[in-house]
Amino acid sequence: MGRSCDDPNAPEPSSLVVAASAVVTDEAGRILLQRRRDNGLRALPGGGMDLTDSLPGTAVREVKEETGLDVEITGLAGTCTGPEHVIAYSDGEVRRQFAVVFTAHIVGGEPGISDESTDLRFAGPEELDALPMHHTQRPRLEHFRERRATQYPG
Repeated sequence: MGRSCDDPNAPEPSSLVVAASAVVTDEAGRILLQRRRDNGLRALPGGGMDLTDSLPGTAVREVKEETGLDVEITGLAGTCTGPEHVIAYSDGEVRRQFAVVFTAHIVGGEPGISDESTDLRFAGPEELDALPMHHTQRPRLEHFRERRATQYPG
């Protein structure tokens, strides 16, 4: 079934955020990862949903803001909604995320870093385990890599 997004040692959250991220792949099947400016770790592009947006719209907007690329949503990889799925940010916020992970492909735009990222790269499946990333990113990637007939409902 794949690993859970839950971390039993997670700190107590101070907020709940509905979020979306996207597994964006290129023609070779490599996955787009950014290096986050706040912690230096690799991550899928994504972020919190605005009150005027949809979850797929959030994923498309976040990819554009964080990478400069325009994407089209192609499917759903899974969800990470457990009560211990939390992220502690450097500004002191401890956020519980209700995260939906979409799949997407590039339809336009120009790659570029943002105020949230310092680097972009496409990584092959064989590279993913060696890259430094927040523990919440690994299950998202694993759900995608499993290519399940039904999405991971975690």
